[in-house]
Amino acid sequence: MRNFNLECLKCRGGMEQGYVLDRGDYDARRVARWIEGAPERSFWMGLSLKNRRQLETATYRCTNCGYLEAYAK
Repeated sequence: MRNFNLECLKCRGGMEQGYVLDRGDYDARRVARWIEGAPERSFWMGLSLKNRRQLETATYRCTNCGYLEAYAK
């Protein structure tokens, strides 16, 4: 995602880029992902991701009020 100035939708403060941490197998650290569709439970995997589009997320936080805004890229 291009680096550009975002303004908070709640208070008009400045936004800074960051990310939401997701922990995977063996406590592996990665950026949270957006998954297409409604969650579907899987007995073995917790949630089924079969044939689902997955996109990494870019997250921004307002430096004034703390509001988070995420974009799938």
